[in-house]
Amino acid sequence: MSDANLPAYITYFLDPHHYDHAVDEVKLVQTHISFVLIAGDFVYKFKKTVDFGFLNFTTLDKRKYYCEQELILNRRLCADIYLQTFPVNQQGDDFAFNGAGEVVEYGLKMKKMPLDRMMIDVISAGGVDRQTMDDIVDILVPFYDKAASGADIQGFGTAQSVSVNVLENFEQTQGFVGQGALSAEQFATISSYATSFLKQKELFKQRCAWVKDCHGDLYSANICLDTPVYIFDCIEFNERFRYCDVASDVAFLAMDLDFQGLAELSAYFIERFVEMSADTSLMEVLNFYKCYRAYVRGKIGLFTAHAPEVGAATKASSLEMAGKYFQLAERYASH
Repeated sequence: MSDANLPAYITYFLDPHHYDHAVDEVKLVQTHISFVLIAGDFVYKFKKTVDFGFLNFTTLDKRKYYCEQELILNRRLCADIYLQTFPVNQQGDDFAFNGAGEVVEYGLKMKKMPLDRMMIDVISAGGVDRQTMDDIVDILVPFYDKAASGADIQGFGTAQSVSVNVLENFEQTQGFVGQGALSAEQFATISSYATSFLKQKELFKQRCAWVKDCHGDLYSANICLDTPVYIFDCIEFNERFRYCDVASDVAFLAMDLDFQGLAELSAYFIERFVEMSADTSLMEVLNFYKCYRAYVRGKIGLFTAHAPEVGAATKASSLEMAGKYFQLAERYASH
């Protein structure tokens, strides 16, 4: 990856000597919307200057606001991990966190969680079992019980509101159809299934009681199996992705477990969640929301692959991953 495509402040803080605490090396992780610097015992997260329609980080004020929202919302589940927001200041060719000079960016400082306990890595090592699922359910059920709801939030669960999110995915990926990761046949199968399911207006209306201020991005990449378990990195940039049916939230993790080849644990997780939450009608919409979540992950893979700042290896791996997610979405759509 060429540093020429990185913002100057990111390049500056890739140097371990530019921190006020002990740092041996700095690791940069990129997503389609973020730069993440892992430095010593801390993580520094910054928002990319992007506009995808469903999110807009194109101004400094917007990035400041959404950093603040990210801090507030994630403290619901990770109060001791999310530490503070801060400005990035520039003086000449030098930069500083909370320093003097012009404010050129805002970031979020977090305590580094144990990387070897990240759920996606524990899965790879074969260390996830039914007890893991029980531990996650024991956190999620009280979280949803306490989560904000009410008429305004529940309105996001109607068929009409859900269709905004679902149909947007198809609009934003149509230009990628036939380019390798997403075939015309897959696109037709998945979009036809989704639009047909969305006609069940009464079902969505009945589910509105379960629409809460959820996490919005609940899958293994955002779970650390430490003691306690940390569920982090919720959606802060768009309320319509976070104000959702609890079924949509848990369907994401269930889909992710399916994707990782853990269908039995996926089924157990849902079974246990339904039992503990008494949400007996969740199963009626589970497959639909699994399909939706798989397609979103595929879309994000496409966006990441086509971002100008990513290198050839990231592009290739992102396209490969996107293809696998679209295959899974097609499987749900054909179920």
